Amino acid sequence: METHFGLAYVWHQGDWVIRGTALALLGMSIATWVVIVLKALHLRQLRARAQLLESFWHSKDFAEGLNKLGPDGHNPFYLLALQGREATSHILHLDGTPTRQLHDNLDVSDWVTRSLRNALDDSSARLQSGLAILASIGSTAPYVGLFGTVWKIYHALVGIGAGGGATIDQVAGPIGAALIMTALGLVVAIPAVLGYNALLRGNKAILHRLNRFAHDLHAYFVTGHRVASNRPGAAAPSSAPSSAPATAPACPH
Repeated sequence: METHFGLAYVWHQGDWVIRGTALALLGMSIATWVVIVLKALHLRQLRARAQLLESFWHSKDFAEGLNKLGPDGHNPFYLLALQGREATSHILHLDGTPTRQLHDNLDVSDWVTRSLRNALDDSSARLQSGLAILASIGSTAPYVGLFGTVWKIYHALVGIGAGGGATIDQVAGPIGAALIMTALGLVVAIPAVLGYNALLRGNKAILHRLNRFAHDLHAYFVTGHRVASNRPGAAAPSSAPSSAPATAPACPH
C-alpha cells in the first residue's frame, strides 16, 4: 500500500510548484551551510592572526613586525598596518612625492586617522560579506515552506471534494504531507538564524581587536610610541602632543 507520509510522497505527488519550492529550500540550505563553514573558518584564521599582535609590537623594526603578522591579501591586521605606514610616508613626503597637495593642509594625526578609518571600514565590509545571505534565508525560508504547505493543502482539499469523501484517512495523509513543507522551511531557517548570530558575535570580536590595533598604530605613527597599557612590554607614551606634525617620526620601511 502506498504511504501518504514522508518526503518521497510529497515529491512524487506534488506538482511543479511543490517540487520547485522543495528545490528552493534545498538551495537555501546548501547556501546557508556553505556560508557558515567558510565564514567560521575565516574567523578562526583571524583569531589566530590576532594572537600575533603582541609579537608585532616586540619586533625590532616595522618590517619585521609586518612579517610576523603574516603578509597576505586577506589579513586585515597586516593591511591596517600597511595602510598606516603608507599614509604616514605620503603625508611626510617620504615616498618620493615632494609636490605639495591639498591634504598637506591636514596634520599627520588627522591624515593617519582618516587612512586607518578607511582601512577599518574596508575590513568591516569584508567581514560582513555573506551575512546578508544568512539573514535573508533565516527570514524568508519559513514563509517559503508555508507557501508550499498552503499550496499542497489547497490541492488536497480540492481532490477530497472532487472525490466526494472526507474520511479521516483521506484527509490526514495529504494534510500531513503538506505540513512537511512547513517543517522543511523551519529546518532551513533555524541554522541560518543561529549561524548569523554566531558569526555576528565573532565579527564584533575581530573588529574590537582591529580598532585597538588601529589606535596603537595611530599613536605609533604620530608620536613614535605605542599607547601605554598594562600589557607587559608596552612602551611609555611620548610627552609630545599627538597632533603636532613636527613630532611625527620618520616612517620605518
